[in-house]
Amino acid sequence: MTLSIWRYAHLLLAIISSAFLIILAATGVILAYDAIDEKLPDYKSEQFQELTLAQVLPSLRDNYFEVLELKVDHNKFVALDAMDDQGDAFQAYIDPGTGEKIGEIQQKSDFIQWITALHRSLFLKETGRAIVGVVSFLLFLISISGFILILKRQKGLRHFFARINRDFFSQYFHVVTGRWLLIPVLVIALSGTIIFMVRLDFFKGEPEEIIHITSNHAEPVPLSEISFFKNTRLADVQKVEFPFIPDDEAEPFIVHLKDRSVRVNQVTGEVMSESLYPYSAVLERINLDWHTGRTSILWAVILGLASLNILFFIYSGFVIMFRRTRIKIKNTFKVKYAEIIILTGSENGTTLFFANQIHRQLLGEGKKSYLAEMNQYQQFPAARHLIVFASTYGLGDPPANADRFESLLKSIPQKQKIQFSVVGFGSESYEEFCAFGRKTDALLEEQPWAERLTAFYTVNDRSPEDFVRWAHDWSEKTLNALATAPAVYHTRVPDLRKFVVTGKTNVTEDNTTFKVVLKPKKKNGFASGDLLAVYPAGDRRERFYSIGRIQNEVQLMVKLFPDGLGSGYLHRLKPGDEISARIMRNPDFHVPETAQNIAMIANGTGIAPFLGMIHENTSKNRIRLYTGFRYDNAQAAEYRSFAGQMIAESRLHEIHFAFSREENGQYVMDLIQRDRVFFADLLKNGGTVMICGALKMQKDVESVLDEILQMHNQQPLSFYASRKQILTDCY
Repeated sequence: MTLSIWRYAHLLLAIISSAFLIILAATGVILAYDAIDEKLPDYKSEQFQELTLAQVLPSLRDNYFEVLELKVDHNKFVALDAMDDQGDAFQAYIDPGTGEKIGEIQQKSDFIQWITALHRSLFLKETGRAIVGVVSFLLFLISISGFILILKRQKGLRHFFARINRDFFSQYFHVVTGRWLLIPVLVIALSGTIIFMVRLDFFKGEPEEIIHITSNHAEPVPLSEISFFKNTRLADVQKVEFPFIPDDEAEPFIVHLKDRSVRVNQVTGEVMSESLYPYSAVLERINLDWHTGRTSILWAVILGLASLNILFFIYSGFVIMFRRTRIKIKNTFKVKYAEIIILTGSENGTTLFFANQIHRQLLGEGKKSYLAEMNQYQQFPAARHLIVFASTYGLGDPPANADRFESLLKSIPQKQKIQFSVVGFGSESYEEFCAFGRKTDALLEEQPWAERLTAFYTVNDRSPEDFVRWAHDWSEKTLNALATAPAVYHTRVPDLRKFVVTGKTNVTEDNTTFKVVLKPKKKNGFASGDLLAVYPAGDRRERFYSIGRIQNEVQLMVKLFPDGLGSGYLHRLKPGDEISARIMRNPDFHVPETAQNIAMIANGTGIAPFLGMIHENTSKNRIRLYTGFRYDNAQAAEYRSFAGQMIAESRLHEIHFAFSREENGQYVMDLIQRDRVFFADLLKNGGTVMICGALKMQKDVESVLDEILQMHNQQPLSFYASRKQILTDCY
């Protein structure tokens, strides 16, 4: 709970100050570059640290007609305001050891002056200075809250620089750069705040005047012998104001040091008075040095990087916020009526994406699915299935929306038996890989009302391939159709493409399956076995169909369901209509390049990709097609005609039909049992079996094949599946 408070505080402060921070950070980058640029001409004397005023001042008086002022700037460059022997005034950088001019003083450009004014006051004078001060303080609070979030994530300072889970670019670099640039950003924020407070008189103070007693009969002393000048290094000086009239005791030297100004009698060398600066002035100077990087080129570079990174912080922070909030949970059914409960523990939204993909598919199939965060665990009176997708945060901890799940689970028992399945998300590069998911699975196993449905599955680095292993297992055990093509679960959704309907058949009384042929308007690489995602409602709800590729056109076989959203949408299409869709690569269901003998098994709409694969076969593969329908009707006759042509062209070796509603009805499982020796030899000799169609058909086919293989080959079906000799795409 405390983690959420700090996260919300961090986010709220960033939102409030973001517009001003963008201005201040952008101008800060420019000013940091200017601070670096002005240091590049090296006008610093090699003797600078050793020289005293007793060595510098006499030579300046000897070399120039009149000297008004000597300044030592923050770069340790010595500037002189004087008149030469011709009486011409000049300002230049000098070598303090010789008094020789070594460089011209460049005035700040109009652009830099404009940027400086914008950075200091937003062109709003005192109001702007107040805004800048407040924003600097907010940046300080943002940095502190970010520091605390990292501490909580990494379990304290000991693991402060431990590796970070890389969920996505913005999240990863937001944390990593936040750790490395935390101190510079804190310095920028704190020093900016203090400068603002000093200039608005939050730190009040008056200079302290000290009057020294001087002798009326002191003898004149040469400048080079004045004790104060001999004991004062040039490096400790900020400015020296020369007397207007030489040799006039009423006109002293005024030497400005870092903490005081000193009036020195130019004739006798006595210290006449001192003015001690208030601590507020010293505080302002120190914080200006830290805030601007004007005293060190290295620090100026660091500040420039930190300012640039503030801009990136703002960008990446809003990307993280968008990723966490972009997936809207839409529940069609109230929780009390839901039969399938999906709970998700997600820190950055990735795990929620997977959960939402499953939720939408179940709703699309008419299932009463309900999606919520793990911290929203409660009584589920109608639930039969509980699915938990749990990511691991930090060093084995729950994400923020799951930190109360354990206590809720123990305090709210369910009143009926519920089958559960847990999927853990994490990264194998960490010792605590899926630690919270494992803990969740163990906690559920302890509950008397919870019955395990699947083993605990893990997903490494958001791998769709890992995730479909669970989807396949859960689908088989529940007979609830879930997409098992990895492409469905890729987090990045590509742009939609336009397709033109070039052909469509109609349904009949004995055939509710129809064919749709689509031509891409632009060149679009795809293969038979890939998926087509269509959007029948014009929103983010997708429907997936296995496709065949015939003469560069997409061919679908679709079963029309009463009130079916996807099938109804496709059935209403007419030749010439355009639709927006996207093709999703499904390489795990392509014809293997190394396989020479293939058995394809399909029922109903599952035949579509096989027709395309057969059409593109160049006779190197011996393909047998086993397919099941209800009736031996016109559609079956069309497939016979197609198969006859393909056999004549050596693209297809054999075709076998099973009709379940005809006299002496058969299913494809009966054909497989009849040809059991063929299937045993096929897999034993490295061949491939491909299955596409209804999930129930797949389960029945796999059961028959498993019996055949154990009897004839003394190996289970899983042995051949692990060698990628069994390829499936069922729904």
